[in-house]
Amino acid sequence: MIETKYRTCNLCEALCGLAIEVENNKVLTIKGDKKDVFSRGHICPKAVALKDLHEDPDRLKFPVKKVNGDWEEISWEEAFDTVARRLYEIQQHNGANSVAIYQGNPSVHNLGTSLFSPGFVRLLQTKNRYSATSVDQLGHHLAGEYMFGHMSLVPVPDIIRTDYWLILGGNPLVSNGSLMTAPNVAGKLKDIQKRKGKVVVIDPRRTETAKKADQHLFVRPGTDIWLLLAMIKLILEEDLVKLGHIKPFIASAQLDLLKDLLSELSITEVAGITGIKVESIINLTREFTLANSAVIYGRLGVSANKYGGLCHWAINTINILTNNFDKAGGAMLTNPAVELGKSRPGKKRFRRWKSRVRGLPEFGGELPSSTLAEDMLTPGEGQIKALVTSCGNPVLSVPNGRKLDEAFESLEFYVAIDIYINESTRHADIILPPATGLETPHYGIAFHNLAVHNTAKYSNSSVDKEPGTKYDWEIFSELGAAYEKCVKGPDFESTKYTLTDVFDSLLISGKSGLTLEKLRQHPHGIDLGPLKSVIPNRLKTEDGMINIVPDIYISALKDLLIQKVDAKGLLLIGRRALRSNNSWLHNSYRMVKGPNKCTMLIHPSDAEQRNILNGETVIVQSRVGAEEIEAELSSDMMPGSVSIPHGWGHHRPGIKLKIASVHAGISINDLIDEQVVDALSGVSVINGVPVEVSKKN
Repeated sequence: MIETKYRTCNLCEALCGLAIEVENNKVLTIKGDKKDVFSRGHICPKAVALKDLHEDPDRLKFPVKKVNGDWEEISWEEAFDTVARRLYEIQQHNGANSVAIYQGNPSVHNLGTSLFSPGFVRLLQTKNRYSATSVDQLGHHLAGEYMFGHMSLVPVPDIIRTDYWLILGGNPLVSNGSLMTAPNVAGKLKDIQKRKGKVVVIDPRRTETAKKADQHLFVRPGTDIWLLLAMIKLILEEDLVKLGHIKPFIASAQLDLLKDLLSELSITEVAGITGIKVESIINLTREFTLANSAVIYGRLGVSANKYGGLCHWAINTINILTNNFDKAGGAMLTNPAVELGKSRPGKKRFRRWKSRVRGLPEFGGELPSSTLAEDMLTPGEGQIKALVTSCGNPVLSVPNGRKLDEAFESLEFYVAIDIYINESTRHADIILPPATGLETPHYGIAFHNLAVHNTAKYSNSSVDKEPGTKYDWEIFSELGAAYEKCVKGPDFESTKYTLTDVFDSLLISGKSGLTLEKLRQHPHGIDLGPLKSVIPNRLKTEDGMINIVPDIYISALKDLLIQKVDAKGLLLIGRRALRSNNSWLHNSYRMVKGPNKCTMLIHPSDAEQRNILNGETVIVQSRVGAEEIEAELSSDMMPGSVSIPHGWGHHRPGIKLKIASVHAGISINDLIDEQVVDALSGVSVINGVPVEVSKKN
């Protein structure tokens, strides 16, 4: 009998609804759910990869242990006991911080990991916690912490109702809206244009989004902050400030301070730095300010450049100054059924401790991932001796992956919670694979908090997991119980909760009136309405005010304004493809088939200077390494910049993936210098990296 199961795709942030035909526990088709209250039938090509992941013969289903360089399957009981004992012993000999944990992006794409991994991490009591946040999005959260009082208060562009959408360093037609949950961005972009609105993209590459926009302006990689500051200066000096209903929550003295800080900034110098003409900067600012509603959206291109922390402060500031914050069509905070950021106002969760070697700051309980390798390799008190990774492949996603390869080999013990033997987990001693994708229930907690429209939807599993396998929440729960027995004795029994117990309690504690049972009665989701004004109710600052110029940004701004910008040489930026999601889907042939996707885009004029022809192999070199890659000449690149996609580099030995020998590519992070970070936040600089490119002899 063929059944149709409804669920939310968890491969990216868009929360697209799926209609899945299943017969005898086998997936037949995956299509868009036209009745889904949020996505309304839209899906991208990635959705069918859920079937590929489920059926992938390379996917691990039971624990494996490395014995003399080979992998052997072991029981769950042996795996949990061994992992717990080894972590406990290493901490007993070397201190709590000798164990580190790294969590990758899929952690927040899986309900079980989202709800149960924090409890296990707390048991370890280590300050050496890392995640993908410090590689791609920390600037957003830092601005939320200091301007609105909580790191989870990240404003979302209300693109459903805006008249003017300004996009910096983002490509939402491909990403489906990173840090902005928005299925069918292409349709929403067209809707803006149909209502006589305007979409402007500022990016060093003429991206897929830029080609559909009304206007595209090239900007030199890493210089976005100068453009944003020039816009703020013009808004203040041309008396374009409009605060609207949030005026009572902004101290007027802060506006005077901001105007004074930018008094010496020259728009002409900004034009020279960014490559954007003075007239374009002025016109852009006036258009944005005079629109009925407008919003700036900045993503990875600004999040992960040298001044990413300042960029997101500046983006919020422009939205606020132009009466485009907490207002329909502007930047808004969401009203989710399960709300993040409920904690009371208090001490900022930033710089409470620092990394051991370089002294980079903690934020939200985590250290910058760029310090992970050096804190493993550098001898001395507090050296990391053991590692736990969950849903992560840091060798491909963290700067200087070759140094991480070396660091992983130096560990006394490494356990990975993952479904593949990949570039990182190949170094592990034990791998604990969870049931995945279609086998798991799902609710996108993090992404409902970032959605352009308020909805709620719980998905039951679409197919049964294989007997004897375990869900991610079971792995964290049972591993935590085994660790507690090591700490408190073999007779200790920890309290056991199920996924549905924890999730239902979260729903009940919210203000929506929803329960798990009610969500289950609505397989297509529940519409909770458009984004609405929430100021001052959701502000978490101690004084109940919006802080436009926090002290940390004043200091960073003063440092920036005395910097001299070197406009020479080539600068490297990343990119992504619609059928790719970092490195997650590269073992799905239908996602990677066709022409080589791991190429270096270079402008024809830059290629001509180096005598490089289209399709030739070139050498790209940075301070930390050199890689060979196929050159692809493209006028979509700004002269002086080159682009390599993220997530490739499957050529390392010991990887148990069939695709590795077919579509290996190179890893852009083997070229990224882990020593270069945003001075404000400690975030890795992965865009705007100086490189040299030469023709291979």
